[in-house]
Parts: sequence; structure tokens; C-alpha cells
Amino acid sequence: MELLQELHLRNPSLAIFGWLSLFGTAVCALMILITDTEVLGINAWIKPTKFFLSTVIFVWSMAWYVGYLKQAAIINVYSWIVIVVLSFELIWITYQAARGETSHFNTSTSFHSTMWSFMGGAISVMTISTLFIGVLFFQQDLPELPNAYLWGIRTGIILFVIFAFEGGMMGGQNAHTVGATDGGEGLKFLNWSVTHGDLRIAHFVGMHALQVLPLLGFYVISSSRSILAVSILYFLIAVAVMVQALNGKPLIQKKTQVSEVIEHEAAP
Repeated sequence: MELLQELHLRNPSLAIFGWLSLFGTAVCALMILITDTEVLGINAWIKPTKFFLSTVIFVWSMAWYVGYLKQAAIINVYSWIVIVVLSFELIWITYQAARGETSHFNTSTSFHSTMWSFMGGAISVMTISTLFIGVLFFQQDLPELPNAYLWGIRTGIILFVIFAFEGGMMGGQNAHTVGATDGGEGLKFLNWSVTHGDLRIAHFVGMHALQVLPLLGFYVISSSRSILAVSILYFLIAVAVMVQALNGKPLIQKKTQVSEVIEHEAAP
């Protein structure tokens, strides 16, 4: 495909890392089918599958965007920061899945606490580096790009950074669930809680502004004013989802809860 060929021309390092992550996605997905090891009540290999897949989406998105920038040395450094940080994260998450243990919020031993701190620090470095890339998109003149698309990239990166750091809320409470311990009932595969608040949802929605807003700016929206308005709306939606989670309410309520209440009230 021409799209994939162009991706390799723009940033071969991130393009290849994306392919490796896609292979990791396939391997972990296979492990879901052939193993029954569980972590927090679900198959242990679901989490690394999701993280490998999200890595593919992120690194290929950034490989495409940085191809517009002219600071080759800076882009090379950034690419390797991304590769090193995400390699560390993926290896640790996969290793812990194989052992049937949690990777995030795991402070059961001093070693696990240290690894958890390293994870937070590494992701912070990568996120700040991504913010710097966003600054370059404000500083560099890019007349060949449609204004709406350029602003979609700018606002997409900004929202990605904001909601990447929203993960600090989860780190602060050492859990992603609000109102209960992690590991309750959740949506299939995504595992977002259907009984309590879940901070991962805002994390997911906000960070994927990195893909949604540029795509809207390229294919749907034609003016910079309109994409800015949509970006603000997108931000408010992500914030609303976060506030809902902080109030301990699930995004999607478990359907059986309503029927259980009705049956209980109807019982003699």
C-alpha cells in the first residue's frame, strides 16, 4: 500500500517499531485463545494485547506527523525516546501477564514498586517529548498543509498530552476504578467498569484526539475555526467522562442491575 510505503519514508524507525508492535498484538491475541491465566478476573493477555495495539496506533500516527517537520536530528531523538520507553513498557506488561501478575499499580514488593515508578517516569518523559513535538508544529511554517488539518494535529497533540497526564490520577490512587477495587465486571475486551467509575475511559478518549482531530481536519472540516471548535467540544466530552468516573459512575451501566432491582421490588 502507498500509505504504508509513505509511512516508512517519513520515519522508518517508528514505522518498523509499529510493525513489531503489530506482531506483538497478534501473539498476545493468540495467547488469549490458548491460555486461561487470569489477572483481576480476566484473561491475563488482554492487557498486553490492548497495549501493543495502542502502541501501533500511536507510533504510526506520530511517524506520519513528524514527517512534516524539518528538524531531522530532533525527530530522530524523539523517535528513539518513543521506541525505548514503549519497548520497556511492553516488555514489562507482557512479562507480568505471563506470570499472572499486574504490571500497573503493583506495589506488592519493593521491586514491583520500583518498576511501577520507572513506568510512570518513562511515560512522563515520552509525553513531555511529544509535547515538544507539538510546540514545533506551532513554530514551523507549514503552508503546504490545509489549515484545518494543521490545527487538528496541533490540538490533537495537546489533548493527547493532557489526558496522558490524566493517568496521574490513577497513579495517585494506585487504581483506575473509583468507588471499588480494580477487577470488577467490565465491558468485553476493553474491561471498562460497568458498575463503578473508571478513569481509563477519559484517558482513552482524550489520548485518541491524536488521531480523531487530524482526521476530521483533513477529511471533514475545512476551516481552522471549525476544527478549533470541535477540539474544544472534544475536550469537554473527555472532561465530562472523567468527572463521571470521579463521581464513581460507569460510562455504560450494567443492564442486569436494573432488572435485578425490578425483580427484587416485585418479589413478595
